[in-house]
Amino acid sequence: MEIIHVSAECFPVAKAGGLGDVVGALPKYQTQLGQLTKVVMPMYRTKFLLENEWDLVHEGGQYLGGNFFHYSIIKEKTNKLGFDLYLVDINGLLDREKIYGYDDDTERFVGFQIAVCDWMSSWQHKPDIIHCHDYHSGLIPFMVKNCFPFSSLADVPTVFTIHNAEYQGWIGWDKYYLIPPYDTFKWGLLDWNKTINPLASAVRCAWKVTTVSPSYMEELRYSANGLESLLSSEYGKSAGILNGIDAEVWNPATDAMLIKNYDEHTVKEGKKKNKKELCNRFNLDIDKPLIVFIGRLVGEKAADVLPDAIRSSIYQHHGVANFLILGSGEPDIQSRLEDLTQQFAGYFSVYIGYSESLSHIMYAGADFLLMPSRVEPCGLNQLYALRYGTVPMVRSTGGLKDTVKDFGDWQGYGIRFNHANVEDIAYSIGRAIDLYTNKRDLFNWMRSYMMQIDHSWDTSAAEYIKLYESLK
Repeated sequence: MEIIHVSAECFPVAKAGGLGDVVGALPKYQTQLGQLTKVVMPMYRTKFLLENEWDLVHEGGQYLGGNFFHYSIIKEKTNKLGFDLYLVDINGLLDREKIYGYDDDTERFVGFQIAVCDWMSSWQHKPDIIHCHDYHSGLIPFMVKNCFPFSSLADVPTVFTIHNAEYQGWIGWDKYYLIPPYDTFKWGLLDWNKTINPLASAVRCAWKVTTVSPSYMEELRYSANGLESLLSSEYGKSAGILNGIDAEVWNPATDAMLIKNYDEHTVKEGKKKNKKELCNRFNLDIDKPLIVFIGRLVGEKAADVLPDAIRSSIYQHHGVANFLILGSGEPDIQSRLEDLTQQFAGYFSVYIGYSESLSHIMYAGADFLLMPSRVEPCGLNQLYALRYGTVPMVRSTGGLKDTVKDFGDWQGYGIRFNHANVEDIAYSIGRAIDLYTNKRDLFNWMRSYMMQIDHSWDTSAAEYIKLYESLK
């Protein structure tokens, strides 16, 4: 099958979160299973763009409202990512350094989707599947079915994956003219609550809808930022397929970013070497359990609770644990965390920003990874932690519930709690300290056991292929 993945992100080309990791890995594993996979994304002005060689494969033009624009499609020459990578260049619209955050993001991503549809319409053949990821490509299922310029694609099956339903790409009806010409009787397929809603439109128009974990699929029927009734009504064509991780990139035995490589047999020594690096760098005590948080400092991740939870835990547990945070986000949260470094020097440190290499060392050197997320459709951080022998401490929601089993249960290997509040987090930190201090045999068994759990993309990639085949 020829599978076209359309996305705003793809690691290592451009990544803002888990979407980039998924689109950078799933197509590679599908290619290894014998499929012809292609990724199409905007051409941002990134390091990857400048450091690689490209072929110009297509030039075209279309209308974005009343404005005619030219676009180019370039292809990475060497297939270095394990699949065909295509970038869409619209001069002045897409060729910017950041992925998101511009006042004209609506025009940018609508223009991108129009260019993708126009390009595919020019092919001498049709792809077997168009797989769209999140709202940035959410208008494509509508466009190929209903927009007159792309009618040749009307019978191509579309699959839409919801990576995070909190973000829906709302567009006011005052910008209706951006959508290419279509039968206006179909306007209802674009509308939700008196606005053009790309995510809602994709749920209606795609042949199949998937989410990134089974539990998140269920949760969306009751908590979907206003789309609960829609996702309930479309439940029959929906499926939850758990994300995987790229086991070649995330492998502590070969990871070049680590201070010391290790496997499940040498996990104790290997993690100690990486922990020593972290503790020396951030002035922490290597003999204490090290609890880390890696991610966006936003309410969705319950990062707003972290300052009070860490302060409470240091007092409540008499400073017998150390804490390290890597991330960036809301200025108020960043400021509160930076204030803690003055108050609790030697117990707590924070790195505001993002460092890929530091994140790898933290997964390897930490004893526990804290994820108190209010919303976590799948979560990849806990899967990286498991792969690196770091005990995940997670709130029971979405994919965290699907992938982490509490150590109080039979053959459990993590810590789970129910509420994203100071009390539950502090209590869980207490359980982590007790596990680290008083149950060392169990702790060491857990680290070795969790490293052997297979969360690679092999199984998930095969599930997606089975879903595609059901549409033929």
